[in-house]
Order: sequence, then structure tokens, then C-alpha cells
Amino acid sequence: MEVKRTFDIVDYILENYSRDDALCVKRNGKWEKFSTEEYKKNVDLFSLGALSMGLKQGDKIVTISNNRPEWNFMDMGMTQVGVIHVPIYPNNSAREFRHIFKHSDAKWLIVSSKEFYDKIKKIADETENIEKVFIIDEIEGVPNFKEIIEAGEKNKIKLSEKLKEIRDNVKPGDLMSIIYTSGTTGLPKGVMLSHNNFISNVKATEKRLPIGYPMKSLSFLPLCHVLERMVNYLSQYKGLGIYYAESIDTIGENLLEIKPDGFTTVPRVLEKVYDKIMMKGKELKGIKRKLFFWAVDLGLKYGTEEAESWWYKQQLKLANKLVFSKWREALGGNIKVIISGGAALQPRIARVFTAAGIPIMEGYGMTETSPVISVNYPGKTKIGTVGPVLDNIEVKIAKDGEILMKGPSQMLGYYKDPDKTSDTIDKDGWLHTGDIGEIDEDGYLKITDRKKEIFKLSTGKYVAPQPVENKFKESPFIDQIMVVGEGEKFAAAIISPDFEVLHKWAAKNGITYRDNVDLIQNPKVIARFQKEVDRINKMLSRHQQIKKFALTCKPWTTETGELSPTLKLRRRHLKKVYKKKLDYLYGYSDDPGHLVVKNEE
Repeated sequence: MEVKRTFDIVDYILENYSRDDALCVKRNGKWEKFSTEEYKKNVDLFSLGALSMGLKQGDKIVTISNNRPEWNFMDMGMTQVGVIHVPIYPNNSAREFRHIFKHSDAKWLIVSSKEFYDKIKKIADETENIEKVFIIDEIEGVPNFKEIIEAGEKNKIKLSEKLKEIRDNVKPGDLMSIIYTSGTTGLPKGVMLSHNNFISNVKATEKRLPIGYPMKSLSFLPLCHVLERMVNYLSQYKGLGIYYAESIDTIGENLLEIKPDGFTTVPRVLEKVYDKIMMKGKELKGIKRKLFFWAVDLGLKYGTEEAESWWYKQQLKLANKLVFSKWREALGGNIKVIISGGAALQPRIARVFTAAGIPIMEGYGMTETSPVISVNYPGKTKIGTVGPVLDNIEVKIAKDGEILMKGPSQMLGYYKDPDKTSDTIDKDGWLHTGDIGEIDEDGYLKITDRKKEIFKLSTGKYVAPQPVENKFKESPFIDQIMVVGEGEKFAAAIISPDFEVLHKWAAKNGITYRDNVDLIQNPKVIARFQKEVDRINKMLSRHQQIKKFALTCKPWTTETGELSPTLKLRRRHLKKVYKKKLDYLYGYSDDPGHLVVKNEE
């Protein structure tokens, strides 16, 4: 059968890749597995239940859920009866919840747990268009997700023909989901995506993904994240068994348990993994330590001219046997590919992991493009780029360097916002990504920065902050950093330390402190960060170098608002929070506050 709509995937895998572990989740310490047949049954029962409870084509359901099989039952069950799925992040602010609930015109709201229910119940009650709220886990007195399934079972005979009729009339170009982009400024926009948007992206990436039936994948990025959602469809389409991690904190344990063949992640997770590996390497002694860093140094040369030599390849074989084999074991021993997206991957991470026999497919895209525009893949990888453009997509670079795209994965537009839609998609049909990039002589796309984030110093020099920030984040002491300098004579930065690394370093160096506020004011700590800044500045052009910086006393997280749900800096928010500190750095204020460290110009 031909897959044209997202829900066709369920029938396709039932016909071609039936398995006992189509969708799996660990609950109460035990892996719970759903076969392909159970998957199909639950999807149809959800559809029937929704119809029996009065939902119609074009109605909308908001879901707030962690990754679990039920997410797929809802997603496929809604869309095969023309109900539009609006999945959103659980860590949105109350203001964002209020906006999405009302703006989406959702009739139902389904949440996965009591934690999420407690967060949104009051807001849902105040939103007139929301008629029903369901929960997947059980809470006494709250309508349960099972009631929809049970209503489907009860009305199966009565509504089966109606289900088939509606299902047959759903067209590939129909709106099937609204994804509210997390955004780094303002209220989120509702990106309208069709069945064909997603399916065209699945089919364009199918041959680039080197794993399939009967292999397994681990899923831990939120399924409301457009990349994880598309890869979720792609993994099913290729017959993979999908295992949903218990939480972001159990990824290491889950990898060892299920030994997956691949997973999708964002660069920050890989950076954290790399930093932990490096910390363990530094704890080694003698010959083991020398061997470890010899292997890492070899890995850092991967993809360069030197790596083409016979001697390099022989050394790498030995490094793989003695050192990198342990890295692979820590990831379960079976990883054949890691998909990375959502932000730029540091080239050193790509080099070392690929050298270690853990290939990374770094790609590029956005919610508005469903999402993949280009991706590196086995046999066609160039480190430092985001790979060749997909075969069914056109890309061109505008005069100002902005990346423009056309293709079947291009969104239908922004929900209820024709002005923003026409700002993004021009009269010739090109979607303006907002990213600056170039296509090299071999056809590989390279991203250099966000158009809106590039700033101009008063000296007339332009600074693209992302590459500078990525270079500084290579330091184990730096968890996050925001580089600023619009209209100023030099670039400055707010630095959020990696407190795990900093605490260990402080203990080793006999530094005592009451709390993090006290710690970051310690002269030895300031000097250590100064040393890191000086070291990294030497790798940068003069105008890119950080002349002054401030340390924060707390990590930046999505929960506390400094990072978006896709772990991007919320620059506008950060500039407001640290306005006094930035004013001091640039000499507009005499009050340094406890976060600021002054550096020589």
C-alpha cells in the first residue's frame, strides 16, 4: 500500500513490519510493549471514541504528554478522522498555555500526568472553547483517557462505517497538526502542517537513515518537538521498534537495557555526554590516561587530510579497540546512527564520535519545513556542514546570505496569521528561514548564523554570536553563554558555568564557599574563567573576542525560562534579566552586582 497520510503508516507497518514491540515504554520498573496489532486497534478505538463523543473533522485537541505509546494512539486516532492535533510542551509558561488553548480553538485537552494536570487545570477552566479535559494516568474524579477508548469499543459496530468513510475522505493536503513554535521572543506562532508535509519529509529521508526493520530506536526528545515527531513517523515507516525513555535522566540506563540501534538528540545532550567522558578520562592515571587522550586526539583529526593516511587509519583501528569500544558499550553497544538537529553541532563532537564508530547525522530544518531541509548521512557527510539538501527540496541563498527553501514539506502557513505567513513565504513561494548560510562546491549546506542574531559593533565589524558561543561552550567550565555587543565597541558575554565541573574543581583546589553566589565571586574562580576566556579568545578574530564577561550564580534551563524547549537561548529574556550586569560591563552603571566579573579591555 502507498503511504500518503500519516495514519497510513499504521496499516503499512501492519502489512510489512508487524512486530511484538512496535511501541514500548517503561512503567513502574518494567518495559510495557505494544504489538503492531495492538497499536492499530488502539488507534481505531480512539477514533471511534472521539466520533461517539461528538468530535468532527476540523475540531482540535491539545495534548500535553511525555513520550509514550498513547501519544501515537491519540495522534493517529485524531488525524484519521480529520481532527487536528495540537501537541505542546509541558514546560510552557502560564501565559503561553493560555494563548495556545484559546488561539488554537481546541475543544479537548488531554494531559498525561497529574503534574501536568495541576499545571493547566485552572487555565483550561478559564478557556471557554475547551469543553473536556482528560488525563492518561489515573486521578480519581478526573475523566480518563480510557473512557475514550471504552466509548470506541462500545460504539465499534455502530460507527465503523462512518470511520471508514471519514478516513477515506481525508486528503494528503489537509491540515493535520498545528505546532506552536517555542520561539525565543514573544508568543508562539501556530505552524500549520499537512499530512503531505510530514510524509514527503519521511520519504525524502528514508534512504538516508541507515537503520530499519527489525532494529530498535530510543526516543527521549519530546514528541511535540517537530524533529522527534518526524523521526517517530520515519522510524515506524522503516519498521523500527520504538522504545520511549522514562525521562531525560534515565537515558544512560535505558540505552544499556534496550541496546538500541539509533536515537535522535539535540547537540547540548551530546556535549554533556562528551564532557562527562572527558571528565572520566581526566580521572584516569598513568598509561590508561595517556591512551585515552591519544585516542581523543586522533578522533579530533577525523575528517581532515591527515586522517586519509594509512598510518592514521591503523592508529584509529587500535584506538577503537582499546578506548572507543568502551564508549560504544556505554551507549548500549549497538548504536549505528545518532540524528542531531535543533542547533549547530560542534565539529569536535562530530569528529570524535564518528571516529569512535558512533556516526552522527547532523541535519538542518525548522518547524515550518516539517522539518528537514538537509542532512549528512553515511557516505555523504562533511563535518562542519548540515549535509546535502534533500532531493525533493530546492534551496537558494539570497543576496543577504539568507537560506530560502521550496518543497512539499513547506508549511501551509501560520494559523490565523496571514501577515506573518506572507512575511515568511514570499510571492514567489520561497520560504525565508531566517538563517544565514552557504552551499559549498560539493553541494553541502553550511549554516553560519541566525539573520536576526548577527550584530554590528560600533567599529563597523559584524559578529555572528552562535559560532563564537559554540567555541566557548567547548570549555568544560562553560555550560551556556550569551555573546552581546550591538552598537558597542567590543563583544561581551554572560556566562552560565557548568556547576558540576566548577564544584569539583573548587573542591580539588581547596576553595570553600557558602553557595554559588559566593563561589563565583571567589578571585581564584574568576581567574580560572579568565584563563578559559583568554585561551579561547586566541582562536577567534579580534572583533569576535570577549573583552568583558559576567558569571551567573545559577544554571540556565527551560524551567527557569532562559532556554526555549529546544534548548536555544531566549536572548531577549536574558538581556532583560541581566540588563544591570550588561550596563555595568559597558560602563553605563557603577553597580557590578554579585554576578559580574570585569575583564581588561
